[in-house]
Amino acid sequence: MSNPSVPPPLAAARLSQAEYARNFADAHPPLSAVQALLEAERCYYCFDAPCTAACPTGIDIPSFIARIAQGNLRGAARGILEENVLGGMCARVCPTEVLCEQACVRCTQEDKPVEIGLLQRHATDAYFAQPGAPLFTRAPASGKRVAVVGAGPAGLACAHRLALLGHAVTLFDDKPKLGGLNEYGLATYKTVDGFAQKEVNWLLSIGGIEVKPQHSLGRDMYLDTLAKDYDAVFLGLGLAGVNTLGIAEPVDAAARPAVDFIAELRQAASPADVPVGRRVVVIGGGMTAVDAAVQSKLLGAEDVTMVYRRGPEAMSASEYEQQWAQKNGVRIKHWGAPQQMLIADGRLLGVRFARTAMQGERLVVTDEHFNVEADMVLTAIGQSFEAKPLGVSLALQDGRIATDAVGRSSNPKIWAGGDCRHGGRDLTVEAVQHGKLAAASIDAALRA
Repeated sequence: MSNPSVPPPLAAARLSQAEYARNFADAHPPLSAVQALLEAERCYYCFDAPCTAACPTGIDIPSFIARIAQGNLRGAARGILEENVLGGMCARVCPTEVLCEQACVRCTQEDKPVEIGLLQRHATDAYFAQPGAPLFTRAPASGKRVAVVGAGPAGLACAHRLALLGHAVTLFDDKPKLGGLNEYGLATYKTVDGFAQKEVNWLLSIGGIEVKPQHSLGRDMYLDTLAKDYDAVFLGLGLAGVNTLGIAEPVDAAARPAVDFIAELRQAASPADVPVGRRVVVIGGGMTAVDAAVQSKLLGAEDVTMVYRRGPEAMSASEYEQQWAQKNGVRIKHWGAPQQMLIADGRLLGVRFARTAMQGERLVVTDEHFNVEADMVLTAIGQSFEAKPLGVSLALQDGRIATDAVGRSSNPKIWAGGDCRHGGRDLTVEAVQHGKLAAASIDAALRA
């Protein structure tokens, strides 16, 4: 029988409503009109701009910034959305500090790039607030039908471009809401006020896209049937498998994948509804680990520790994200590999880690150990592609779908993009580019 004097390890509503409102407000508030004008005027409007070359979707960055400086926000938004139909979300979550902004020529002169991400958000927010006449019009119907499986960034971008080109698209997704990681996998403070669904609804307004949510490949429909019934198929399946630690883990809410925790928080009516521990350990070194750790702290956890098996330079979370975690009170420990969950009387007490070290180019586990107290453990050590739902033989490379440069798989009727495609980098902006390139390839094949 449990001791009533011992508080539960996980609890919701640890903070006041005012604290939740403050903690989960927009992490990076938008620029004011004056701030945007001043920032736009810092741009050199380079010819053959390195920032444009660094953008995976090839947005003409100097051009849209010049339009902001001229007061033409609709034109700026059009220039963005023509190349990146999810430009509003990417302005919020794209790691601009290691892409376009890192390439900005201002960095060589004053070590402060033009704030391209915030300017992109300024333009797209202004458009979505007052969209007016549609930016894009569908081409005449082609008579061709394309199935898009997966409504994450890659699938949405592909579906929109195909519909724009006049094809009839059926968009399948296994979740109730469209958006993929934009809806279920990002920190709540990065995309407030239901922006992910507002962007999806605008994208669908192009017409020609039939939506079928809660349709899972391998359960509700099958790839071989789709390939027969449709003229082409695009797979934007993401990574459904969650990597495990390789040690015994409690089967309860005290130890769970970080992606599940983040999804629960994103779908909760209020952050106050989501239980969190007092002492939380997040195992991993990527952006998912940072999002889980920071949000644990914002939910009221007293102590949050990220543990990563290598040094800070090897973490896939950018330096900016690492600093963001530390700014929010998250402690980051390096050189530790999980060895054992510490459990007593059925309760999680902590995690034992072995100290790791580099021997040449190889990571090794040493004989030294350290413990970190925890009543909640979130694992964020990567995800994997699950090929079983495909049901047909597609060539794989390193466990993901092998394609050519424009996404065509070993089956000439099937394309793929985003994280499920070999070479995907877990970036929304790159997934959008995959979907865009695949749509152009599909269109060319259908019109050949």
